[in-house]
Amino acid sequence: QVQLVESGGGLVQPGGSLRLSCVASGSIFRLYAMGWYRQAPGNQRDQRELVARITNSGSTNYADSVKGRSTISRDNAKNTVYLQMNSLSPEDTAVYYCNAQVGIKHSDYWGQGTQVTVSS
Repeated sequence: QVQLVESGGGLVQPGGSLRLSCVASGSIFRLYAMGWYRQAPGNQRDQRELVARITNSGSTNYADSVKGRSTISRDNAKNTVYLQMNSLSPEDTAVYYCNAQVGIKHSDYWGQGTQVTVSS
């Protein structure tokens, strides 16, 4: 099993920034990729959208909606992934979930989610 613990969410004013962190523990011997997804208010679990993802080789990809104002990074020694988000708008309001893909089959594991609310 893999455990993912997120932190860093909260209330942010429009135009502000925040950094999310996610620490992975457990059976992560073959941790392939980590990333962040978000679920906007009123959306179902299967409507989570990818925000950003980084593989163990450092390859990244971003949603178009956050590209240019967000940076995902990873500390392999600490099994931690970070998401720096800038120029936040109310459209970024969502529950942000950490995701890890582990093993040959890239099995998905999820954190419990952290709420990000962008509002004045």
